[in-house]
This record gives sequence, structure tokens and C-alpha cells, in this order.
Amino acid sequence: MLSEPRSGRLAAWGNALLAGLVSPDDAVLAIVGSDAVHRVEGVPGESAPVGLTLALGRLRTLGVSGLRVALPAPGHPLGLSGPPEFNARALEAEEAVVCHGAALGLVPEVYEAGPAGDVHVEVVWHCLPVREAPPADVPSLGEAERELAEALRDATTVLSRLDVAGSGPMAEAAVEAYRARAERGREMLAPGYPPRAVRVLELAQRVGLLVSLAYENGHGGAVSASEMGARVAALRPVERTGRRAQVAAYNAYVEERER
Repeated sequence: MLSEPRSGRLAAWGNALLAGLVSPDDAVLAIVGSDAVHRVEGVPGESAPVGLTLALGRLRTLGVSGLRVALPAPGHPLGLSGPPEFNARALEAEEAVVCHGAALGLVPEVYEAGPAGDVHVEVVWHCLPVREAPPADVPSLGEAERELAEALRDATTVLSRLDVAGSGPMAEAAVEAYRARAERGREMLAPGYPPRAVRVLELAQRVGLLVSLAYENGHGGAVSASEMGARVAALRPVERTGRRAQVAAYNAYVEERER
């Protein structure tokens, strides 16, 4: 969770484009980010993969008025509504975008080539049918914000007792990267999102950073089996809460429109 998921960029900037708040060129530039190229395969009416601009335009003509994010994990189909085939592909990718207004979803497949430091990344989004039903386990922004505060407090208490706080050069570098990211503030979400969504996403990514640092530091000071079990037990719910909050933030645009 140290960087935003591709599904988050596609949903956020796709929503801004659908609302007429940004130009197609600006939206595509933001969605692609540091990747080389994104294409969309399986768009209804298209026999071959197409670029993002054409794909988003075609989705609009099919009735899509918004885009939601799903960030599923084993045992937690967060943001998904089926069918099983779509859920399985989304779970394998650990993310997906679900269209609002048409029974379609998009799952990314990432291809990497080239030496370390000069990796060429191409992304193919597979457009697939989805079930029109409420997404699984997605909280409101208010619920997500409260859950994050509670989870962060509880996890910090347990992890501090087990001596697993982030330390060392790698941890310090990760913290500095997060701080630099946070300083960019509202660049985290596209135009049209409420300020509360930005706040929730920032806190969710901070929670994700702390969880990642704790995992990357091995077992930290937890030396007994019971301490290691307590450490995992402390991390698992806060990681789940952070993912739920990210989904709530990215989906806030569609939720606002529905209200």
C-alpha cells in the first residue's frame, strides 16, 4: 500500500473525465503514470484492444456514469459483487474497477520487461461482465475514518509492546517517501472528490505504510511463537481496515452522485 493501486488511478481520473472535469489527455496521463502504456481488451463493440481514451468514451456511451474500486484479498472480496469468474481474476490481480451504470468491470494484467532500473511496464485492462449488486464490505467515508483511527491506535499499542516499530535505513527511506507523497496533498485524488475522501485516503495509505514496514522488518522484537502470533493478529485487521478505507475513498465520487 505504499503506492496507489492502478485501479485507484483509473477510477479517480476516469470519474473526473466522465464528469467533464478534466480533458481526456490529462486523464490518460494521470492513469498511466509511470507505466509505458495502458490498453483495454474486451470493450463491447471492439474486436481488438484499444487505448484508454477510446475505451472510456465507449463505456460512457454504454451508460457508465462512474467507476468504483475493488481491492480483494483471500477471504475478503472487498468491493466485488460477482460473478465468480470476475471475482477470481480480480483476486489474482488484487484489484479491479467496477462500472456504475453498466454491468462491466475491468481487471489489470501487468507485463514487465527490461533490466532493473529500466523496466518497461505495459498494462492490459480486461473488460468483463459483472453482476449488478451492492459491492461487498465497502464502508462509508465516515465509517472508514472512524475505523482507521481505532485500528491505528490499537495496532500501535500492540506493535510497540512487541517492539516491531520500523527502524533502519530502508524504513527511514519509506517514511520519507510517504511524507513526500503526503505533501502533494490533493494530487492523490482527481478533481470532483470531496475533501474528506482525500483525508481518508491519506490516512489509509499511512496505515498501509506502517503495516508494510512491520512486515518488512521480519519478526522485529517478537521472538516467541505467542508474540509472533500476537503481532500477526495485530497487523491483519489494520491491514484489512486500510484496504476498506482506500476503497471507500476512491468510491466516494460515485457514492456522492448516488445520494
